[in-house]
Amino acid sequence: MDVLRFFDRRPRELELYQAFAAKVLAARPDTHIRVLKSQITLENRHGFAFVSLPRRKVGEPSVVVSIGLPYRISSPRIWMAVEPYPNRWTHHLLLSDETQLDAELMGWITEAAAFAAAK
Repeated sequence: MDVLRFFDRRPRELELYQAFAAKVLAARPDTHIRVLKSQITLENRHGFAFVSLPRRKVGEPSVVVSIGLPYRISSPRIWMAVEPYPNRWTHHLLLSDETQLDAELMGWITEAAAFAAAK
């Protein structure tokens, strides 16, 4: 599957993904992108960021960005956080505007990439 098919008939979500992927690739040029049926995986040795479409209606066009870290982020930007394994937190953020692609988010992405590479 390719990115255009993943975002079929969702042009705004495609724009959000493209802006996100461009920022990640600029910061981490060693990133590989894999498009699957239900998510897009950004990976180094292992996946460190995942983009998917919200499973329920959230009001405005959005994508879900998921990252894994060894600790829980305490921020109102985190839509949901779960600890599937001890000291492995998965955080889900709802991205609906390019202004959300800021230094804070990119810092978390950098940490998630380092955490994934160390596995």
